Amino acid sequence: MERKVFQLGDIVQMKKQHPCGSNEMEIIRMGMDIRIKCTGCQHSVLIPRAKFEKNMKKVLRSAEENTDNN
Repeated sequence: MERKVFQLGDIVQMKKQHPCGSNEMEIIRMGMDIRIKCTGCQHSVLIPRAKFEKNMKKVLRSAEENTDNN
């Protein structure tokens, strides 16, 4: 299985949506665990990297794209 490519600051889509209704999350910390922040309600969650990789669908907006536009 191919490893998913993501980096700090990316906006990702998760398989399950957050209780607030948004399924877009921003990666705000990376390591053994990954902290993601809901773009809808700003709630942050710390989850293990393996669980994050399993539940992430795709990268919606890359952090590199955001810096190029500014």
